[in-house]
Amino acid sequence: MFILHQTTSVANHFLADLRDVHVQKDSMRFRKNLERIGEILAYEISKQMDYVNRQTTTPLGIAETKLLRQQPVLVCILRAGLPFYQGFLNFFDEAENAFIGAYRGKPDENYQFEIEMHYTATPNLEGKTLILIDPMLASGKSLAKTYHSLTQFGTPAKLHVACVIASQTGVNFLKEQLPTHQLWLGDLDKDLNSHSYIVPGLGDAGDLAFGNKL
Repeated sequence: MFILHQTTSVANHFLADLRDVHVQKDSMRFRKNLERIGEILAYEISKQMDYVNRQTTTPLGIAETKLLRQQPVLVCILRAGLPFYQGFLNFFDEAENAFIGAYRGKPDENYQFEIEMHYTATPNLEGKTLILIDPMLASGKSLAKTYHSLTQFGTPAKLHVACVIASQTGVNFLKEQLPTHQLWLGDLDKDLNSHSYIVPGLGDAGDLAFGNKL
């Protein structure tokens, strides 16, 4: 598990702004900071991917370069994942892409809920490197359900999960529910409240990025 916040860097400013209730009032800045964290995690993930030697013709000769053996498939969980996903797409600009509409269903009186899924668009995933992109890993239910729903389109060779903020509960759940995977986080928080929101977390990423929903 890689946790960006464990290493002191300018990324701490982006994470702090995402959490700050005053800075959050600027939705454009909130989206930009999600994108920035996506770019940083994309770079870190790229270090773990497979490369092959390639020749590039310059105006003055031939340069040897190691390039990706295979482009990943970026999986964006709508709608909160869009700005975070854009950061990955900025770096993996030749990647294939998948989009999943997954969200919490209406909770019961005990605030228990099911994950609803009503939209899937994906390429063939057989033998691919999959990067699941969702800014908040709270209970882990939406990410687990997303992955299992995607396996009908092929079995990925490698799986990476990228989140801005995760709860320890969600991390533990994914360890039980998903095959071998690498987890990439902006930061890790310990607690979930009674409504399954991460504490201290940052609130509802979708609403902060795009406005309140009904």
